[in-house]
Amino acid sequence: MSDDLECDHESVPVRRPVARKASKARTLTEIRSLARSHTKTAVSVLVGIMRSDDSTPAARVSAANAILDRGWGKAAQPLENGEDGVLQLIHRIERIIVHPEHFDGEDAGAIA
Repeated sequence: MSDDLECDHESVPVRRPVARKASKARTLTEIRSLARSHTKTAVSVLVGIMRSDDSTPAARVSAANAILDRGWGKAAQPLENGEDGVLQLIHRIERIIVHPEHFDGEDAGAIA
């Protein structure tokens, strides 16, 4: 029986670790580089769609937004004051850390 185990064990192929992280990083870098090499063409296409009378209004707005996002960055998204009170928590942290002279200690239990 021990001979069978040795034979089965010897027939199992040995897997060597592969450096996937370096490969993934290199591939991602190559993809970014390739995409960036087409930037002028892509912006020209977006401008063409935005200016075209034949494009649908939705396509024109989408192209205009894409151009603005690339040129000026995306607009900041406002924080929503949801049920979980995240915005109140942020204000409490600000009162305690940024303006400690205004902190009277009442909010300490609510943060912890």
